[in-house]
Amino acid sequence: MQKKLAFSSYLVIGVMLFALFFGAGNLIFPAQLGQYAGTNLWPAIIGFLITGVGLPFLGILAMGFSGSRNLQDLASRIHPAYAVVFTSLLYLTIGPFFAAPRTGAVAFNIGISPFISEENMQIASIIFTLLFFGLTLWLSLNPAKIVDRVGKILSPGIIILLLALLTMVVLKPMGAIEAPQEAYASGAFMKGFTEGYNTMDALASLVFGIIVINVLHSMGVTSKRGILTATAKTGAVATAFLAIIYVGIAYLGATSTEKLGLFETGGPVLSEASSHYFGSFGLVLLAVVIILACLTTAIGLMTACGEYFHMLMPKISYKLFVVIFTTFCFVIANFGLANIITYSIPVLMFLYPLAVVLMLLTFTSPLFNHSRIVYVAATAVAFLISIIDGLKTLCKSLEIDYFGWLSPIVSFYERILPFYDEGLGWLLPVLVVMVITGVLARFVFRTSTVDV
Repeated sequence: MQKKLAFSSYLVIGVMLFALFFGAGNLIFPAQLGQYAGTNLWPAIIGFLITGVGLPFLGILAMGFSGSRNLQDLASRIHPAYAVVFTSLLYLTIGPFFAAPRTGAVAFNIGISPFISEENMQIASIIFTLLFFGLTLWLSLNPAKIVDRVGKILSPGIIILLLALLTMVVLKPMGAIEAPQEAYASGAFMKGFTEGYNTMDALASLVFGIIVINVLHSMGVTSKRGILTATAKTGAVATAFLAIIYVGIAYLGATSTEKLGLFETGGPVLSEASSHYFGSFGLVLLAVVIILACLTTAIGLMTACGEYFHMLMPKISYKLFVVIFTTFCFVIANFGLANIITYSIPVLMFLYPLAVVLMLLTFTSPLFNHSRIVYVAATAVAFLISIIDGLKTLCKSLEIDYFGWLSPIVSFYERILPFYDEGLGWLLPVLVVMVITGVLARFVFRTSTVDV
């Protein structure tokens, strides 16, 4: 008989999942969006919630629905070699390339920089990130219960602290919401939609989903239907908390510009607002909680990356991978938060369509009898468009001209692809290819199927 969990169990797992998701990007990007969107806040935050909350929820469901052992197992439905490359790039993106270094940079920006003079900022950043990633390395090499305990205390703690701050924002806003900046003056919804990529939670959901499923297995939930129902409930808890916090922080950002002015990133918005409402005590409390939250996130990411790459290359020890990754994080973190964000956006423009297409294929797979040709065709179309999107975004981020061969391809895509300028040029072609190849696979040809 399938075991049925109590609501409290779903709540506990949901809060654990929230803790896995909740990191540096969940604070800084909605705050920055609020500041820059201004009076166009609501269409912008709705777009942000679709990619920042909706897609992670979809990713959790996809892993529960698929029955796969892990992300590489799921991606191998396209091709085993593709699975290794895609999974490796995803782990590196949410790990040492961008998300993990960002934890150290955000912890410094929010927790330390308000107490440091401008002339000492660089050396303070180096010292702090050295200590931060040194502690991350030590705890990743020596997994201890203290990490789990801090996480269990921090998750409710940071929710309570942020809700207290956001309640003050609603009851006593710092100022009036001002006119939007140029990027949000028109097309605020689509700008918010693509900004939601920056949280990287949709990518992380394909990794975290397996963690949730393993917890559910240990609690006696084993049937496919039971797993899907349980992941939906726990995912709803986690993403509901994320949505509430995103809306509140975005509103905080929007009401802060009159008093605080515009910031290059969202980090200082939280620290300045905390100081405004709660004084020095609030600033110190926020600093401690954010640093510890970022630390536990960094440890989780380093552990996950170390375990995956050790599984991929067993001749290289887990410990050596962790040493390499944390050292890399220390170096990248000192390039500054703004630079980390700038260089991550092109990679996300490339990876997100591939991840979303994998989710869509997972849910629709029974309709086309799990035919491999549908997986391959849809992914190939997404790849051909998203790789150009990534390179185009890189040129824009670096403020350089398009490469000579890139310009005609971009012009061609702009002419023929609906929604291309909004970053969704891949969507309609992928859906069309899925329908055509799906019909052919189901009714015309007998093609090879994938293991499910």
